[in-house]
Amino acid sequence: MMREICRTIMQRSAGCVARLVRASDGSPAVEFALAAPVLLGLLVPVVDLGMAFSQQIKVQQSAQAGAQYATTHPWTSSSATAIANAVTAASTLSSLRATPAPSQSCGCPTGTAIASATCGPTCSAGQPAGYYVTINAQAPYTPQLPYSVLGSSMTLTAQSIVRVR
Repeated sequence: MMREICRTIMQRSAGCVARLVRASDGSPAVEFALAAPVLLGLLVPVVDLGMAFSQQIKVQQSAQAGAQYATTHPWTSSSATAIANAVTAASTLSSLRATPAPSQSCGCPTGTAIASATCGPTCSAGQPAGYYVTINAQAPYTPQLPYSVLGSSMTLTAQSIVRVR
């Protein structure tokens, strides 16, 4: 008798499990509920990284705008301020700064860098040492969510160096 009762319970239990496996009522909702947090966990950092890249591009374009201004205006005592104003005016980022301040120097191009030189003499390649203006731009970026790898904030920087006559 006891054996028959156990067999009946086992058959009914197996039948319930089989029905649950075959059932489709609500299973897409359960699958979505399980997958959505994972997908959001992947999507949010990607969006945050995209926003950081977008701001980095704006910082670089602002430094390039300062370099363009420097090429069309001769260097005077107020040039650093004027170039810094051109850098900050080129972007909608309110926290953008032209730091360190734009500076002028003399140098000779070496292929990948500009070697410091006195203005006037001839460089080793035969051309005269040139006047260069260095323009920097910086803006802080705070991620939307705290990431232990990145920290709470970072500074986006860009630099443009242009030869002026």
